[in-house]
Amino acid sequence: MDVVILCGGKGTRLSEETMLKPKPMVEIGGKPILWHIMKYYSSFGFNRFILALGYKSEYIKEYFYNYKVTNSDFTINLKPDSPAVFHNSGKESDWEITFIDTGLDTLKGARIKRIQKHLKTDNFHLTYGDGLSNVDLKSLVEFHKNHGKLATVTAVRPPSRFGEMILNSDDVDVFDEKSQMHTGFINGGFFILNAEVMDYLSEDEDCDFEFGPLQEIVNNKGLKAFKHHDFWQCMDNVRERNFLNKLVETGKAPWINWK
Repeated sequence: MDVVILCGGKGTRLSEETMLKPKPMVEIGGKPILWHIMKYYSSFGFNRFILALGYKSEYIKEYFYNYKVTNSDFTINLKPDSPAVFHNSGKESDWEITFIDTGLDTLKGARIKRIQKHLKTDNFHLTYGDGLSNVDLKSLVEFHKNHGKLATVTAVRPPSRFGEMILNSDDVDVFDEKSQMHTGFINGGFFILNAEVMDYLSEDEDCDFEFGPLQEIVNNKGLKAFKHHDFWQCMDNVRERNFLNKLVETGKAPWINWK
């Protein structure tokens, strides 16, 4: 099943980094958050990626174009037209990545529509290039196939902006830096869409996804929610970037399920 990742946004709330690079290339634990997302999908056997690019797309292209060289041992001969000989292959050697420039100011619906001709599967994953989770992708796929509707969205409980304290009289029993709120769900990304979703989209750059097309799909009873009660975190600002970094550095990143 293809994995489409939206990588075109400007990430203005992380401007200290995104002045120089696109938001999906902001590093978490020494690797771009985009790499973490792809690595997570790959851990479930999903290795064919389509990246819908926009802002500073050349940065993402160059990173992966040079990925084999920067992550392998090799020998070169300086004679003209002599190819490099690689002595090892990385764990990402099964990845197939298609890079599609979907425009600088294009909204998400149009970005999805513009990659349509590159899809090879009737159902495909869709996610954002700035969110991490430990959602069970195998169960998500089974849920989508069983309900037979047009689309599935992963519903998550939003992380609190503030820490949580649980009090017993004036004693603090729990002090949690980053807790989960216990009311309501939000769109956590990690969609599975049937290719027929494309009928709701257009290539016009002002075609959004969540506002308009997805609401129409809801009105037509075509969207189901896969409830995920465990870890989910987007990276919208410096505080959230630092939080994700800390999880990796302390060995407590819930999404890292690979060796």
